[in-house]
This record gives sequence, structure tokens and C-alpha cells, in this order.
Amino acid sequence: MPQKLRTDFPSELEPIREAARRALGSVKPATASTPADKHFLFNAKRTDAGRNLPAPHLVYFVLVDLLDYRDLGRFEKLAWSIPIEFNGRAFLIEHRKFGVGVFAADIEKDEAGAQQIVNHIHKAVKAARPFFDWLAAKAIDESTVNVTNKSISLFDRFEFLRDSYRLKENEAETRKDERVVKTGKAESGGDWQTISFPAYRLRTEARWLGLSAIEAFFSWTEHVFIHIGILRGKLTSANEVTRAAEANWPTKFKLAFDLSDERSKRLYDELLIVRKELRNFVAHGSFGKQGEAFRFHSSAGAVPVLLPDPIGSRRFALGQPSAFDLQSALQTIEEFIAHLWEGPRAPAKIYIQKYELPLILTMTHDGTYGRAMTSIEDMTLFAGHLAGQMDNAANMDW
Repeated sequence: MPQKLRTDFPSELEPIREAARRALGSVKPATASTPADKHFLFNAKRTDAGRNLPAPHLVYFVLVDLLDYRDLGRFEKLAWSIPIEFNGRAFLIEHRKFGVGVFAADIEKDEAGAQQIVNHIHKAVKAARPFFDWLAAKAIDESTVNVTNKSISLFDRFEFLRDSYRLKENEAETRKDERVVKTGKAESGGDWQTISFPAYRLRTEARWLGLSAIEAFFSWTEHVFIHIGILRGKLTSANEVTRAAEANWPTKFKLAFDLSDERSKRLYDELLIVRKELRNFVAHGSFGKQGEAFRFHSSAGAVPVLLPDPIGSRRFALGQPSAFDLQSALQTIEEFIAHLWEGPRAPAKIYIQKYELPLILTMTHDGTYGRAMTSIEDMTLFAGHLAGQMDNAANMDW
């Protein structure tokens, strides 16, 4: 039976299709004349060789999308099934719940053939790389993509570091009057004594944890702002999401907030200070962009050289580094997190932070997200339904 090949991709990819077909060798689509038992589809068993196939989507792209092999469709615990013939014997390439594989009627007779099939498919996948690139580029251009959501794990990292900071700070406060005295005898015969204060080291470690917590907070916000922007309809295409991901933090912030709101603007300004004085400084190797690493040579010794305003004058000036208040910075962050999930952004928390669902860009175009964002109740119903559908798909419960 002749194959009906897809024709919706550029003619320059035709040699890729031919190369993939040649790489498959004797692997052919099954036909009505392929010898097989009438119960073969239900009784075929997984071969050991088939466990080494490439990723399921790559196998499917080559056989079905590129070469138009027949997909028999879904069945319980089965995502897709492609019947093939190899050296006059029937096989199945299937993606079942426990993975993709090559399935045969007689494992003892067909194991060697299954290994050859796997080898041929690996060669075909390698030959088809330009086709995969074309598929991905086409999906990006058409925005038929999902945006991965890692908000829960990123926020968990922030909370872990913040809580660890607090525990360490509390321990330092509890042990603030503690002294550790050690004595001994020197080789010369005299006595020696050292005195240490555990609270000093504990406060140093607490500061490290606090700095890391603030770093983790900004990492989470850069992620979550983009997802809120999609839900609010401010980002509707893959290219817009890409540009937003590459933009600076203030640009991302404005995807989620209207700075005409007084509280949002105040928190924005306070977080910018935290970012400038701490996060950016640490991120750039503790050199920063304001001359923090410089000391001015003078008759009074080495004194700090700072830029008073990174946005204004580029002239260096003598200055005094200010002590950064971690407690105050974290309080601002706590207030901001509460504000983030209030008002028109409250439904977004259900989708992003409770269910951690991927953002499906096609749902920005058809109004699905717009309708769900009208209330917490609407979003709860929608997100729960979508999560259920995804669970069923993952379990292949069709």
C-alpha cells in the first residue's frame, strides 16, 4: 500500500525524509499482507532490545510525522501504536504507560530482529535532526507551546533558605553570651589559651543564608512574573515570552503589576533598592557595578570609592558603604509576597503556585485564561479540571 506523505513542510526537507527512510533499511510500515496472528495487537510482548529506543516523541516524529507510518491510536494505557514489518515479520512500536518499546509475537524468535529495528530507528532519528528543528521552530512561530512552570520548587527553595536563616539567627541570639575557652601546653613548656564566641560564626552563617534567600526570591519572581503575564494576556506568543525572559527584572515586574497602584509602586521601589544594594552586588562576584571593590589611596589610608548614583553621574566619589539590613529586606519581601497574590492576581496563585500547571499559550488566544482569571472560584474549577486531564494523560487513562 503506497504511503500518503505529508507535504506541509519545505521542499528542502525532502532529502531529510529520504535519508531517514534509507536509515530504516528493511523497517517498513505493516500492510494487510504482513503475516500476523489475529490477536497480535493484544498479545505482542515487550522485547528487551526495545527498551533502548530513543525518546518516544522522536520515534513518533520520524515514523508518523516524517514518514507517515500508520498510528493505530490510543487505547487503555497506550498512547500510540505503530505496526511495522521487518524481514517478513510483524512488530509493534508502542508507547505504553511504562515506556516506549518494540513488541513482538515471539520473544525468542524476534529478539534479534527487535535489536536491528532499534539500531535502524536510532540511525533514522539522527538523520532526521533538521526535521525536529523545523518542527520546534514551527511550534514557536505558531505559539503552539506550553511554558514550563517551576514556581513551587523555586518558592520552596526561597522558604528553605529563609527559614534556615531565621533558625541560625535565633541560635546566634541564644548563644550570644557563650564563650568557648580552650587551654593547653605549648611545646616550649608554657600554657596557651584561646577564646572563641560561637555566636559570631553563627551570625556569619546566618548572613550567608539570608543573602541566598534573597537571591532565591528574585529567581522565583523572575519566573512567576512571566507566568502571571501570560495569565493576564500580556504575553500571548512564544516570541513574546522569550523576549520577556531575556528582559530585566523591572520589565518583568510590570507584567504582573500596575505601577499606578500606590502600594505596588512602593514595594517596587523598595525591592529595587534590595536588588541594587544586595542581589546585583552578590551576583557580580561581590565587585558590583558601583565601585564597591575599590579603595582610594590617601594620606589617611585606603578609603572606600563608591559611585553615588549608577543611573546618574559616572564620577567616582569617596563614600562609606552602608550596612545592609537583612531583616528589613526580608520583611519587605514577605510583604511583597502577600501583595503579589492579592486583588486581580489572586486567581493566578491557584494555577501557578497551587497546581504548578504549565502555561498553555493557545489558551491565551481563545479566552480560556481570561475567563478563569475572573475569580478564585472560576480558576479553582478550571485548574482542578485541567490538572485532572493532565493526570489522566500521564497515566494514559483515555
